[in-house]
Amino acid sequence: MSNKFFYTILTIFFIVSWVWAAINPLHPNDWILENILVVLFVPFVFWASRYFLFSNTSHALVRLFLILHVVGSHYTYAEVPFGVRLGEWLGSERNMYDRLVHLLFGVVFVYPLFEYLQNKLYLKGFFIYFVSCMTLSAFAGFYEVIEWIAASLVDPESGDAFLGTQGDIWDAQKDMVLAMCGALVSLMILALKPKEKFGE
Repeated sequence: MSNKFFYTILTIFFIVSWVWAAINPLHPNDWILENILVVLFVPFVFWASRYFLFSNTSHALVRLFLILHVVGSHYTYAEVPFGVRLGEWLGSERNMYDRLVHLLFGVVFVYPLFEYLQNKLYLKGFFIYFVSCMTLSAFAGFYEVIEWIAASLVDPESGDAFLGTQGDIWDAQKDMVLAMCGALVSLMILALKPKEKFGE
């Protein structure tokens, strides 16, 4: 399978998911807020894909994350049906979909970040793992700030649904910790093959 065909299939899956999520979302105002980030981020993904030539694995992981995000935007993160079931499995009354997505943010995005640091900046050894983890953690914190600003400026009344705090005053901190844990999991997996050149 050629890279171009593979990227096309991934893009079609994302577009289909986005169209589905755009049809009768549970909270239209929240859907708009969530998709402001999509509108800003997706063009960057396509630009980065052309410029940095990431691996098929990175492309697939990023598209998967975007699909999970648009599913969350359709229901709001606090009301995704699977999140209720996940909460039951974990012995919690909380909808755990947002926790899952923040964990996967770390798992998914540290991979292309690692590729970039290795193949473009030529980092290696301890430093590539340290810089990957710290950069991903910074992105997770920055995302929480962007969420807060967007909710405050665009539609404060939809803020709670958008932020998905579900009454937890430490929600942002827990989300950042989960992203960091996800990044560490991926980095430990990558460490099993430290000499492999990713993204070539």
